[in-house]
Amino acid sequence: MSRLDRRTFIATAAATAAFGASTRRVRAAHYDPGASDTEIKLGQTIPHSGPGSLYGVLGRTGLAYFDMLNQKGGINGRKITFLTLDDSYSAPKCVEATRRLVEQEEVLALFGSLGTAPQTAVHKYLNSKGVPQLLLNTGASKWNDPKTYKWTTAGLPLYPTEARILARHVLNVKPNARVGILYQNDDFGRDFLGPFKKVLADAGGKAQVVMETTYDLTDPTIDSQLINLSKSGADVFYNITTGKATSQSIRKVAELGWKPLHLLSAGSTGRSILNAAGLENAAGIVSISYIKDYGAPRWASDADVMAFDELRKKSLPNVDPDNSIAFVGYGQAVTMAEILRRCGDELTRANVMKQATTLAGFRAPHFLDGISYSYTPDDYTSIKTLFIQVFNGKDWEISDKPVTE
Repeated sequence: MSRLDRRTFIATAAATAAFGASTRRVRAAHYDPGASDTEIKLGQTIPHSGPGSLYGVLGRTGLAYFDMLNQKGGINGRKITFLTLDDSYSAPKCVEATRRLVEQEEVLALFGSLGTAPQTAVHKYLNSKGVPQLLLNTGASKWNDPKTYKWTTAGLPLYPTEARILARHVLNVKPNARVGILYQNDDFGRDFLGPFKKVLADAGGKAQVVMETTYDLTDPTIDSQLINLSKSGADVFYNITTGKATSQSIRKVAELGWKPLHLLSAGSTGRSILNAAGLENAAGIVSISYIKDYGAPRWASDADVMAFDELRKKSLPNVDPDNSIAFVGYGQAVTMAEILRRCGDELTRANVMKQATTLAGFRAPHFLDGISYSYTPDDYTSIKTLFIQVFNGKDWEISDKPVTE
């Protein structure tokens, strides 16, 4: 072979090898709608307006976090396009917004959407389309059904898990409790109610529910319900409310001079909600805990809190420094980014679900030490270990030992 022929052969072989490597890289990347070499599209529906609008900060925080990631190069070299649409906590609006995200925007997955009733309205639709519905801001028990609805996971502790742990706490500290219950008149409220009552009943009936009453999310006040509960003889108040109703209920209990053992659902223990009620009025409230109390002085030097503080000050100047809802939104966005990071170049919806349902052991930045996700492919229970906590009027005092259901 001549010198010229040899050079030609080497050049041709090099070109062939480069082409082969390029082909392998192309073949190694697998995409479903919403993903490409340069972009990953995510969606979300939450109430940016209406009675649940305080939760709109979840979406604004997600936007700020992904914008920060994009400025640093995105995830595995791809920029994140995050579309957070307003559903006003309305099932029909949620259906409309979700269809837009799937059929028009063609997102790869949805995450962090909020509300049991709105998300129930799109549950079957998203599963029929094979679109991941991840890290929902609702802990309804229905989200743990991997055989029937394999595309859906909760992002909060499941409500029955929380309810059973609180009921057992009541039996420990007040075995002859007389319980009054106020609950939101929807699937959210009923998912807390049933498991709590069952634990009491299974214990033999010494602790009893003496009154239960409801409220609707659109009710301007809940004063009449609380007046009736205070007159019922209840010495335990199980408060299954959200948002402004929680703040109103805490204030009204104090105004009435009613001093029951006050149990509060974990999603309503945020510093902003308690501040609106008056911290002194919240003293003695018992709840479960799994997240850091953002805004409390003891967490000021925590690395995860400081990282979010930096983002908040730079990109969310209108978000108060005690807004724990925003901090949860940050933690969920970090978790979604971790799921995508684990997907590598196989950005299919099936692989997104595979990574999302094998997160067991991953600790999100808003979690307390000792808490991590517990998802497995056969059990979508999000978090199984929780702490009991009591509010002392200034801060939450967290029990030394976690409780695992």
